[in-house]
Amino acid sequence: MPNPPRGRSERGQQGERLQKVLSRAGLASRREVENWIRAGRVTVNGEPAVLGVRVGPSDLVRLDGRLIRQRPAAGGGRVLLIHRSPGETLKQPVDSTDQSAPSGSAEVAHTSSRRGVLNRIPRGAGRRFIPVSPMPRIDGGLELVSSDGELASKLQRSMRGIISEFSVRVHGELSSQSLETILQGLLDTGEKLEILRCEAAGGEGSNRWYSLAARGASGKDVRQLFERQGALVSRILRTQMGPLTLDRRLSRGQFRELSFEELNGLLAAAQTSSAATVGPPSS
Repeated sequence: MPNPPRGRSERGQQGERLQKVLSRAGLASRREVENWIRAGRVTVNGEPAVLGVRVGPSDLVRLDGRLIRQRPAAGGGRVLLIHRSPGETLKQPVDSTDQSAPSGSAEVAHTSSRRGVLNRIPRGAGRRFIPVSPMPRIDGGLELVSSDGELASKLQRSMRGIISEFSVRVHGELSSQSLETILQGLLDTGEKLEILRCEAAGGEGSNRWYSLAARGASGKDVRQLFERQGALVSRILRTQMGPLTLDRRLSRGQFRELSFEELNGLLAAAQTSSAATVGPPSS
């Protein structure tokens, strides 16, 4: 029996696209995987992969020479909710281990802290997690990560329809006119965000807190809205994302896995918001 064509999937056109397989393995988004394929970093059955190639369970897929274990399509991925401290790194490096220091040593503890919160996730939870609409490093609060690249991409797309809430700390008090301008949601690009609420939320001394709720806003957008009013923003914390709320019982640096119901609720909230935005067809 002749050998299968070199570099081709044994299942021909019956398998799944390579980008989808690697994304589901939690390695990266499909777009990033495409860049890896173009750069020649991925091989299938010992030959350089090409865009559009399909692979099956028996195909040997390697990234930079390392064999990738394929996940079944029905296996799904995990989604974690993290309470990240401002200034703490979220994204983990590809090599998240350090063999240069003894286990339990101060060097290991320092390295783990420097590398970020994702490196404190037990290996049994997954080898790689992909952030979903992450806050800027200087800020913090509620973060989502997924071990499934395809699911992470789906959640990322849904963020534009999700209502998120933020706590913003500024130096000094904003005028009522500044608050009204923030409510208009105008960004430097000319895009307008839907701002549902922006109101004072207390504070001490010269530090004042404001609560803002907006649809599809990122932490960068929120900072820009306040800085356009001349406000000196010192901290932004995301406290809510759709139906998900940052529980006070979840300490900074800690995480928990979303339940099946919570994940479906998040996706349903995005779909409902998008449908409401589009509205019914005109007669």
